[in-house]
Amino acid sequence: MENVKITRRGLLLGGVTLMASGCTSTVRQAWEPISSAFSGKPYMDPRLRRQRVHYTGSEAPGTLVVNTYERYLYAVEGDGWATRYGIAVGEEGLTMKGRATVGRKEEWPSWTPTESMIQRKPRLWQYAGGVPGGPNNPLGARALYLYQGGRDTMFRLHGTNEPWLIGQAVSNGCIRLTNEDAIDLYDRTPLGTPVLII
Repeated sequence: MENVKITRRGLLLGGVTLMASGCTSTVRQAWEPISSAFSGKPYMDPRLRRQRVHYTGSEAPGTLVVNTYERYLYAVEGDGWATRYGIAVGEEGLTMKGRATVGRKEEWPSWTPTESMIQRKPRLWQYAGGVPGGPNNPLGARALYLYQGGRDTMFRLHGTNEPWLIGQAVSNGCIRLTNEDAIDLYDRTPLGTPVLII
Protein backbone atom coordinates (compact mmCIF):
# COMPACT_ATOMS: atom_id res chain seq x y z
CA MET A 1 0.00 0.00 0.00
CA GLU A 2 2.92 2.34 0.75
CA ASN A 3 4.22 1.92 -2.81
CA VAL A 4 0.83 2.98 -4.15
CA LYS A 5 0.94 6.20 -2.07
CA ILE A 6 4.43 6.98 -3.33
CA THR A 7 3.34 6.28 -6.89
CA ARG A 8 0.35 8.55 -6.48
CA ARG A 9 2.53 11.22 -4.88
CA GLY A 10 5.07 10.83 -7.71
CA LEU A 11 2.27 11.00 -10.24
CA LEU A 12 0.84 14.08 -8.56
CA LEU A 13 4.25 15.78 -8.40
CA GLY A 14 4.98 14.82 -12.00
CA GLY A 15 1.65 16.31 -13.10
CA VAL A 16 2.35 19.53 -11.22
CA THR A 17 5.80 19.69 -12.81
CA LEU A 18 4.31 19.23 -16.28
CA MET A 19 1.66 21.90 -15.61
CA ALA A 20 4.30 24.29 -14.31
CA SER A 21 6.52 23.73 -17.36
CA GLY A 22 3.53 24.50 -19.60
CA CYS A 23 3.00 27.77 -17.73
CA THR A 24 6.66 28.63 -18.00
CA SER A 25 6.61 28.77 -21.81
CA THR A 26 3.46 30.86 -21.71
CA VAL A 27 4.98 33.22 -19.18
CA ARG A 28 8.19 33.46 -21.21
CA GLN A 29 6.23 34.34 -24.35
CA ALA A 30 4.14 36.89 -22.50
CA TRP A 31 7.29 38.57 -21.17
CA GLU A 32 9.11 38.77 -24.50
CA PRO A 33 7.61 42.15 -25.49
CA ILE A 34 8.43 43.62 -22.09
CA SER A 35 11.96 42.24 -21.96
CA SER A 36 12.63 43.57 -25.47
CA ALA A 37 11.90 47.05 -24.17
CA PHE A 38 14.59 46.57 -21.52
CA SER A 39 17.08 45.25 -24.08
CA GLY A 40 16.91 48.53 -25.99
CA LYS A 41 15.03 46.94 -28.91
CA PRO A 42 11.46 48.27 -29.13
CA TYR A 43 8.81 45.60 -29.43
CA MET A 44 6.65 45.54 -32.53
CA ASP A 45 3.75 43.22 -33.18
CA PRO A 46 5.10 40.64 -35.68
CA ARG A 47 2.09 41.28 -37.94
CA LEU A 48 3.40 44.84 -38.51
CA ARG A 49 6.84 43.74 -39.70
CA ARG A 50 7.70 44.19 -43.39
CA GLN A 51 6.78 41.16 -45.46
CA ARG A 52 5.91 40.12 -48.97
CA VAL A 53 2.20 39.25 -49.25
CA HIS A 54 -0.41 38.32 -51.81
CA TYR A 55 -2.16 41.47 -53.04
CA THR A 56 -5.68 41.37 -54.48
CA GLY A 57 -6.31 45.09 -54.97
CA SER A 58 -6.81 46.72 -58.36
CA GLU A 59 -3.94 49.25 -58.22
CA ALA A 60 -1.22 48.99 -60.84
CA PRO A 61 2.27 47.70 -60.04
CA GLY A 62 4.47 50.51 -58.76
CA THR A 63 1.64 52.12 -56.77
CA LEU A 64 1.83 52.70 -53.02
CA VAL A 65 -1.47 51.94 -51.27
CA VAL A 66 -1.89 53.19 -47.70
CA ASN A 67 -4.74 51.54 -45.82
CA THR A 68 -5.16 53.65 -42.69
CA TYR A 69 -7.77 51.33 -41.20
CA GLU A 70 -5.56 48.23 -41.50
CA ARG A 71 -2.39 50.19 -40.56
CA TYR A 72 -0.54 48.86 -43.60
CA LEU A 73 1.21 50.38 -46.60
CA TYR A 74 1.41 48.17 -49.70
CA ALA A 75 4.10 48.64 -52.37
CA VAL A 76 2.30 46.91 -55.26
CA GLU A 77 4.69 44.70 -57.25
CA GLY A 78 2.55 42.88 -59.81
CA ASP A 79 1.69 39.21 -60.35
CA GLY A 80 -0.53 39.42 -57.26
CA TRP A 81 2.25 40.42 -54.84
CA ALA A 82 3.14 43.44 -52.72
CA THR A 83 5.55 44.32 -49.96
CA ARG A 84 3.50 45.22 -46.89
CA TYR A 85 4.76 47.60 -44.21
CA GLY A 86 3.24 48.23 -40.79
CA ILE A 87 2.54 51.94 -40.27
CA ALA A 88 1.37 54.51 -37.76
CA VAL A 89 -1.30 56.88 -39.05
CA GLY A 90 -2.70 60.28 -38.19
CA GLU A 91 -4.97 60.94 -35.27
CA GLU A 92 -8.70 60.90 -36.06
CA GLY A 93 -9.48 63.24 -38.94
CA LEU A 94 -5.89 64.31 -39.61
CA THR A 95 -4.67 61.84 -42.24
CA MET A 96 -5.01 62.78 -45.88
CA LYS A 97 -7.23 60.60 -48.07
CA GLY A 98 -7.17 60.20 -51.83
CA ARG A 99 -4.51 60.19 -54.51
CA ALA A 100 -1.10 61.84 -54.59
CA THR A 101 2.34 61.34 -56.09
CA VAL A 102 5.79 61.22 -54.57
CA GLY A 103 7.05 64.71 -55.49
CA ARG A 104 10.22 64.83 -53.43
CA LYS A 105 12.48 62.49 -51.41
CA GLU A 106 14.91 63.33 -48.61
CA GLU A 107 17.47 61.41 -46.58
CA TRP A 108 17.57 62.42 -42.90
CA PRO A 109 15.15 65.28 -43.56
CA SER A 110 14.75 68.31 -41.34
CA TRP A 111 11.34 68.99 -39.79
CA THR A 112 9.42 72.13 -38.92
CA PRO A 113 5.91 71.87 -37.43
CA THR A 114 3.20 73.65 -39.40
CA GLU A 115 1.13 76.44 -37.84
CA SER A 116 -1.87 74.11 -37.58
CA MET A 117 0.24 71.54 -35.70
CA ILE A 118 1.38 74.20 -33.23
CA GLN A 119 -2.23 75.37 -32.75
CA ARG A 120 -3.36 71.80 -31.98
CA LYS A 121 -0.33 71.05 -29.82
CA PRO A 122 1.20 74.25 -28.37
CA ARG A 123 4.15 72.28 -26.93
CA LEU A 124 5.45 72.09 -30.53
CA TRP A 125 6.15 75.83 -30.43
CA GLN A 126 9.65 75.03 -29.14
CA TYR A 127 10.38 73.46 -32.55
CA ALA A 128 9.02 76.35 -34.64
CA GLY A 129 12.56 77.09 -35.86
CA GLY A 130 12.90 73.54 -37.17
CA VAL A 131 14.72 70.39 -36.16
CA PRO A 132 17.74 69.30 -38.22
CA GLY A 133 17.85 65.83 -39.71
CA GLY A 134 19.25 63.07 -37.53
CA PRO A 135 18.22 60.31 -35.11
CA ASN A 136 16.24 62.70 -32.86
CA ASN A 137 14.19 64.11 -35.73
CA PRO A 138 10.53 62.98 -35.84
CA LEU A 139 10.77 62.32 -39.61
CA GLY A 140 13.41 59.67 -39.07
CA ALA A 141 15.86 58.41 -41.67
CA ARG A 142 13.87 59.03 -44.88
CA ALA A 143 10.85 60.96 -46.10
CA LEU A 144 8.70 60.77 -49.22
CA TYR A 145 6.82 64.06 -49.78
CA LEU A 146 3.29 63.73 -51.15
CA TYR A 147 2.18 66.14 -53.86
CA GLN A 148 -1.17 66.80 -55.55
CA GLY A 149 -1.37 68.89 -58.72
CA GLY A 150 2.33 69.70 -58.46
CA ARG A 151 1.96 71.19 -54.95
CA ASP A 152 3.26 69.89 -51.62
CA THR A 153 0.37 68.60 -49.50
CA MET A 154 2.51 68.81 -46.32
CA PHE A 155 1.81 65.09 -45.81
CA ARG A 156 4.70 62.62 -45.76
CA LEU A 157 5.52 58.94 -45.70
CA HIS A 158 8.48 58.93 -43.32
CA GLY A 159 10.55 57.12 -40.73
CA THR A 160 10.23 57.76 -37.02
CA ASN A 161 12.25 58.11 -33.85
CA GLU A 162 9.37 56.36 -32.01
CA PRO A 163 9.10 52.92 -33.68
CA TRP A 164 7.08 51.50 -30.77
CA LEU A 165 4.12 53.60 -32.00
CA ILE A 166 3.82 51.70 -35.30
CA GLY A 167 0.28 50.35 -35.55
CA GLN A 168 -1.31 53.32 -33.77
CA ALA A 169 -3.11 56.53 -34.77
CA VAL A 170 -0.72 59.09 -33.28
CA SER A 171 0.68 61.47 -35.90
CA ASN A 172 -0.39 64.90 -37.12
CA GLY A 173 -1.49 63.24 -40.35
CA CYS A 174 1.68 61.78 -41.82
CA ILE A 175 2.27 58.06 -42.30
CA ARG A 176 5.12 56.71 -40.18
CA LEU A 177 7.23 53.61 -40.79
CA THR A 178 10.16 52.22 -38.86
CA ASN A 179 13.42 53.77 -40.07
CA GLU A 180 14.45 50.43 -41.59
CA ASP A 181 11.17 50.25 -43.53
CA ALA A 182 11.37 53.91 -44.53
CA ILE A 183 14.83 53.28 -46.02
CA ASP A 184 13.59 50.18 -47.87
CA LEU A 185 10.56 52.07 -49.24
CA TYR A 186 12.71 55.10 -50.16
CA ASP A 187 15.15 52.95 -52.12
CA ARG A 188 12.42 51.21 -54.13
CA THR A 189 10.22 54.28 -54.80
CA PRO A 190 11.07 56.67 -57.66
CA LEU A 191 9.82 60.25 -57.92
CA GLY A 192 6.38 60.38 -59.51
CA THR A 193 5.20 57.15 -57.88
CA PRO A 194 1.40 57.19 -57.48
CA VAL A 195 0.07 56.93 -53.93
CA LEU A 196 -3.47 56.01 -52.86
CA ILE A 197 -4.48 56.65 -49.25
CA ILE A 198 -7.72 54.97 -48.18
